[in-house]
Amino acid sequence: MGSDSRKVDVVLVNPGSRKAVYQELGDEFSAIEPPSLAGLFATYLRRKELTVAIVDAPAHSLSPEGAARFIAENYQPVLIVMVVYGFQPSASTQNMAAAGETCRALKAQIPDCRILMTGTHAAALPERTLHEEAVDFVCDREGPETILETTRALKAGARSFSGIPSLWYRVGGVAMSNPAAALMEDLDGEMPGVAWDLLPMDKYRAHNWHCFEHIVERKPYVSIHTSLGCPYKCTFCCINAPFGKPSYRMWSPDTVIAEIDTLVHRYGVKNIKFVDEMFVLNANHVLGICDRIIERGHQLNIWAYARVDTVKDEFLDKLQRAGFRWLALGIESGSKHVRDGVEKGRFGSTDIIKTVRKIQDAGINVIGNYIFGLPDDTHQSMQETLELALEANCEFANFYCAMAYPGSKLYKMALEQNWELPASWIGYSQHSYETLPLRTETLTSAQVLKFRDEAFVKYFTNPAYLAGVQNKFGGAVVQHLQDMTKIRLKRKILGD
Repeated sequence: MGSDSRKVDVVLVNPGSRKAVYQELGDEFSAIEPPSLAGLFATYLRRKELTVAIVDAPAHSLSPEGAARFIAENYQPVLIVMVVYGFQPSASTQNMAAAGETCRALKAQIPDCRILMTGTHAAALPERTLHEEAVDFVCDREGPETILETTRALKAGARSFSGIPSLWYRVGGVAMSNPAAALMEDLDGEMPGVAWDLLPMDKYRAHNWHCFEHIVERKPYVSIHTSLGCPYKCTFCCINAPFGKPSYRMWSPDTVIAEIDTLVHRYGVKNIKFVDEMFVLNANHVLGICDRIIERGHQLNIWAYARVDTVKDEFLDKLQRAGFRWLALGIESGSKHVRDGVEKGRFGSTDIIKTVRKIQDAGINVIGNYIFGLPDDTHQSMQETLELALEANCEFANFYCAMAYPGSKLYKMALEQNWELPASWIGYSQHSYETLPLRTETLTSAQVLKFRDEAFVKYFTNPAYLAGVQNKFGGAVVQHLQDMTKIRLKRKILGD
């Protein structure tokens, strides 16, 4: 420990390596996003009178060794907590490589430190995580109460951890686990917002597309939750692993607006992401938040997730007036058969295009999310998805390969079918060199990946798309996109 290091109850760590996850895209094009869940956990713990620090490794460009060294030199924690969440619901697993390395480096530098791991991946595979990683504890649910009780037990010098809910630990080298905690009910009272004062607010920047209307103003940037969980059961998603079931809990509009007020007045924030897996859902919630933002007159640039079947006409005018500049739509596939196979809504391609146009007509930009390589996908159905994407011609698009993320139904299916899974956790990152998408009944992982990478280039060099961008956002954004498409990701399974 450094001589001037300070005693603290909990150090929350956001692990990660932008370079490993995004390759060259991490330099300029990807977002640098605040770890909003670590920030919420910090608020919860402070309200229970614990002292807390947050170390955000990607924001400070710290390697796993660098993060461990920083903690060793600056803090004497009772408990170190690795908060392994992704910045979209399925991206926890890709951060496990950096999280695991950080834990090993911490144990090397501070041999007697105690480490607890929490997050979507750890909740999906708690026993394996305890067995494989250099950690003392794993939380298999949402985290705050388990972190609190574990810290209290360590401070009291307890030898037994058997009363702590949702906790995995070892007794004499044997893995033990305790019954799950109930999900937190009173979000407003127990976790009202993020501990922004513990985060390096000058480091965060928005996604490139989020700021197409002002491409050089990507900072400051924040991401906030207005709800936790998701009521849906899409087979490719692992969002509900920490909650043990499909669930949906909301902060009140009053709590949300209080947080936005703080962000605007104290930190000068304009660019905001609503992290909720499904924001555009509950009318009272959506309209309550919009009304309060409109009343305040805040000039914001917000993006949020929606589903094709939840975008109601009554929402659009209010969303636009409140500063929602982008809605992200999970379109996933151009084939209804493939969409049905993953329990993704009962709507056809005509409905999808209609919804996209409706949002655009209301003055809101659309980012379409598409997935190639879902279990029923063939070359033909992937081609249909690409054609749907080109026809929808959203202002931006994300193209993903289907991944069998731990905690998703696809992961269970892949194990049952004995289909190959990535050899390392970084192989679950969409943009990494080691990525290994899920194969399908008829296609290999390499075929799926090759199609995805070629579809990305096709979309972003499509003259109709670039003309629309030029018309709407101007030449600087077209140039930015051309620079982005020049970056070719290297892929191990494609022999790069």
